Amino acid sequence: MTKRFRIYTDGGARGNPGPAGAGAVIQIFQEKTKTFFLAKELKRFLGQATNNQAEYQALIMGLEAAVEMGAAEVECLLDSELLVKQMNREYRVKDSDLAPLFVRVWNLGTKLGRVSFQHIRREYNKEADRLVNEAIDEGLGIRGRRS
Repeated sequence: MTKRFRIYTDGGARGNPGPAGAGAVIQIFQEKTKTFFLAKELKRFLGQATNNQAEYQALIMGLEAAVEMGAAEVECLLDSELLVKQMNREYRVKDSDLAPLFVRVWNLGTKLGRVSFQHIRREYNKEADRLVNEAIDEGLGIRGRRS
């Protein structure tokens, strides 16, 4: 049976560049109920980074977890149109700081059976966004700032 995953990722920086964080929500398809269920939430403080670097780091974090968890088919859902278009080869990666991150995502994709990248509106990515803000707050030593 194919292990189908859905990964919502988000990255952000307060300032651009600025203190940055990455978040990923991993869901696994349950054949019995024909629904996706929450399997894992990940967050990481990145230090100083740009928004786009943080978006890539979030995608890498999610894909690394999917590989470790034995995923065979992964649908990546991002609110970064730039990343989706770069991963779908609609845009070239012109920023030399993003190129190695693109390659890392591409290489992770080769370890999985099938990977797709889809753009979603920000309001459908609230959980990953919450993880980004938690990671930044924790990295900066801010407690209880956001609900």
